[in-house]
Amino acid sequence: MDHLTQALLDVLIFWMLTTPHEFAHAWVATRLGDDTPRRDGRVTLNPLAHVDLFGTVIIPLATSLLGGGFLGWGRPVLTDPRKLRGGKYGMALVALAGPVSNLIFAGIIVILANFLPNAVDILFRAVYLSIYLALFNLIPLPPLDGSKVLLATGFPVRWYIEISRYGFLLLMVLFYSTGLGRWLAVTTLTGSSALFRAFVLRL
Repeated sequence: MDHLTQALLDVLIFWMLTTPHEFAHAWVATRLGDDTPRRDGRVTLNPLAHVDLFGTVIIPLATSLLGGGFLGWGRPVLTDPRKLRGGKYGMALVALAGPVSNLIFAGIIVILANFLPNAVDILFRAVYLSIYLALFNLIPLPPLDGSKVLLATGFPVRWYIEISRYGFLLLMVLFYSTGLGRWLAVTTLTGSSALFRAFVLRL
C-alpha cells in the first residue's frame, strides 16, 4: 500500500473512530442532566453528525502524509457545565468518556479480528488509531479532553481561556518540536501489538 493510500485509509478509519468518541461525550452529558447534546443532534452513532472537515479530514490527512505523529479531532460536543450534575466532576466525566470509549472500542476490534483474519492488517490499524485517539485526547491542552479534566482539578479558568487562544499552535509545536507525536506513535504501536499478540488467536 503506497503512502497516500495509507493516509486516506487512516482518515477514513479515524472518522469512524470519532463517532463512538463524540457519542460517548454526548451520552454521558445527557445522562448527567445536560440536554444540549441531544438538542444539537449529537446523541447518535451517525458519523456525519460528528465530522469536522478541518479536524477530521484535512489535518489528519496532512499529518499522516508528513509523518512525525497523527493529529486530528472530531466535531466538539457542546455542553452546558451549569446543567451537569456533579459540577466540575461531571465535566471531567464527560471529558473522559471519549477516550474511555476508544479504549473499549479498541478491545472490541481486537476480538473481531479473530473472526476476520483476512482483514487483520486493517483492523490492527483501527486498533492503533483508536488507542492513539484516546491517548492524544488526554493531553491537557484546549480543546482536547485532557484540558477539561485539568479544569476539574482547579486549574484557573482565566489561564485556561488564555491557553485556549493558542491551543492548536501549541499542539503543533509539541508534536513537531518535542517529539511528542513520535512518542505517542511508538507507545500506541507497542500497546496495539501487545493486544494482538495476547488476544488474536490466529496470529
